[in-house]
Amino acid sequence: MAEHLVEQLRATVEKLENRLKTLEDRLHHGDNEIAPARGGAGDGMRMILIGPPGAGKGTQAPKIKERYGCCHLATGDMLRAQVAAKTELGRQAKKIMDEGKLVSDDIMVNMIRDQLENNKECKNGFILDGFPRTVPQAEKLDGMLTDQRKPLKHAIELQIDDSLLVARITGRLIHPASGRSYHKIFNPPKANMTDDITGEPLIQRSDDNEATLTKRLGTYHDQTGPVTDYYRKTGIWKAVDASKEPGQVWKSVLGIMEPSGSASGTLMSKLGLK
Repeated sequence: MAEHLVEQLRATVEKLENRLKTLEDRLHHGDNEIAPARGGAGDGMRMILIGPPGAGKGTQAPKIKERYGCCHLATGDMLRAQVAAKTELGRQAKKIMDEGKLVSDDIMVNMIRDQLENNKECKNGFILDGFPRTVPQAEKLDGMLTDQRKPLKHAIELQIDDSLLVARITGRLIHPASGRSYHKIFNPPKANMTDDITGEPLIQRSDDNEATLTKRLGTYHDQTGPVTDYYRKTGIWKAVDASKEPGQVWKSVLGIMEPSGSASGTLMSKLGLK
């Protein structure tokens, strides 16, 4: 019970720190020009979040987005949105998917380019979630970002043992519109099956079962091993132990993006929660 209360306090303090940072930026830069947090280094956060299903990308990405004022590009959601909006890229993708084929790397990279150029939320940078999954995709992405003069700063991999993922995945709850994720045991919503922010209903994905998960994890490891090796060579890859509770994972992620030691913040230190 005490541990649960401490974790709730940590989460509240993190929100307060993020809110204070936003207010400070408004004070110094004006309401219409809010500077990103320090990890953005002035020209925005630019990163990819790597991890198997259930590693916690859906928990950490919204926190990164809030802190740095950047966009969160979950490529699966982005692809569905383009198809639903019947954009040129969406029509191309739908035709390929209707034929039972995989959407080409070029189409995916162009969808990301479109978001970077036209999505106002991407002004202060971006978090890529779910892409790249292969080395050729990583190479095409790097080429596009180089052309845009927006090279990646971080490739953070959330690492966790497969056996721990089963319990996480089978209890996972999703808010479809935002991608926010919860867990029946480890990270429950305030109200049963209800999103904390919007009050809209949560769902459990039909493929969140042990048999499907085992197959997905096999595919993930086969594809992602070479991708992490690729980013190791570029010098931007860092690993985080995602088996810890979400607050500790967040602290580790911030420690990578803000290596000056500001990750836990002064409030955390004063409250003895650092």
